[in-house]
Amino acid sequence: MAWDFATDPAFEAQLAWMDAFVRARVWPLETVASELEQSDLDRLYAPIQAEVKERGLWAAHLPPELGGQGFGQVKLALMHEIIGTSPFGPEAFGCQAPDSGNSEILAIAGSAAQKERWLGPLLAGAIRSAFAMTEPEVAGSDPTLIKTRAREVDGGWVLDGHKWFVTNGSLADVFIVMAVTDPDAQAHRRASMLIVPADAEGVRVLRDVPSMDDPTAALGRAGNHAEVVFDGVPLDAGALLGGAGDGFKIAQLRLGPGRIHHAMRWLGVCRRAFDMLCERATYRTSHGGLLSEKQTIQNWIADCAADMHAARLMTLHAAWVIDTKGAAAARQEIGLIKFFGARVLHDVVDRALQAHGALGYSADLPLEEMYRMARAARILDGPDEVHRQSVARQILKRYAPPPDGVPTEHVPTRRLRAREQLGAALLATGEAS
Repeated sequence: MAWDFATDPAFEAQLAWMDAFVRARVWPLETVASELEQSDLDRLYAPIQAEVKERGLWAAHLPPELGGQGFGQVKLALMHEIIGTSPFGPEAFGCQAPDSGNSEILAIAGSAAQKERWLGPLLAGAIRSAFAMTEPEVAGSDPTLIKTRAREVDGGWVLDGHKWFVTNGSLADVFIVMAVTDPDAQAHRRASMLIVPADAEGVRVLRDVPSMDDPTAALGRAGNHAEVVFDGVPLDAGALLGGAGDGFKIAQLRLGPGRIHHAMRWLGVCRRAFDMLCERATYRTSHGGLLSEKQTIQNWIADCAADMHAARLMTLHAAWVIDTKGAAAARQEIGLIKFFGARVLHDVVDRALQAHGALGYSADLPLEEMYRMARAARILDGPDEVHRQSVARQILKRYAPPPDGVPTEHVPTRRLRAREQLGAALLATGEAS
């Protein structure tokens, strides 16, 4: 089956509109956002989001029956390449994390009652959600180690646990929480997902964790990462998403396609940083000439172009595999783009920042924020090392040791076998001496 990333003219027109719209309406938010309260920023978003909805591009990650557009992963990837040029792009198009992933969980595993109560308002932008899986006491790269416990009681569950880096946790209306429901089950059947209203008894948001994203994190800012305690939270039976023990299965359905969107948003950041690098080279002089005349800068530009092109094709191919064969068939492709895309993001932004010197290091340009984003990319949705290991294991399954212990490509052995085959062929034709 041939790869095909082509889209129809109508969608190409939508992409062109998005590109101009994001530059004109979304990029300006970056210059004022740090000075505003979240409520003020939400008011600035409102007319932008209304235009996106009018164009039929709102929450495009979901099928039409759930309020999305049903574009498929290739089209979504192309959209995210544009949306990702600004950290405010996803919110403008109703596909911001973690709400987009949580809406997919509700779409996949939610009951009719759960969808009515939570999915509709989430898609409308009327509420915010958070996804609570990472814990401070155990390695986030191995979710089989989570300790948060949901004990089944008459008529429901009681939830106890400690989570952190819960994006949007301090202003969420609802949490989706990964918790152990059967500690004696096999490793990947121990956990389940539960819906927890933020105002439930026993839910305590301790703080937004200061980080490279926001060193002065304050409670209630979108995109911040909260530390949350669930202390004896009572939940009814309807809190369970899917079946008991389905937590890991649901998580993979959520995280797989989402990694493609991450990778394409990273490419949007790369393109913006690359443009800044190339522009800088055309006017900045140093040591007797323009930067564009320096071989180092020329090498950076060429290497960036090659890396970005490779990452883009890899990401679109992964999206195409999902569209044609399903997410399970794209496991290796998704793993590849996760760690390769993160590396490309870092390298492109790093070169652009270096070319701008102290100006790039300052907050007068968006490069310093891009650089912080690039560092986080190697951790988000699983550390790169885990994805590398997973890809390698999948590849090695296709290989086996040689039956006689001799390397397949061992030249003396190949030569001997070739002579044996030639002799047999000559004997068969009566030409052997």
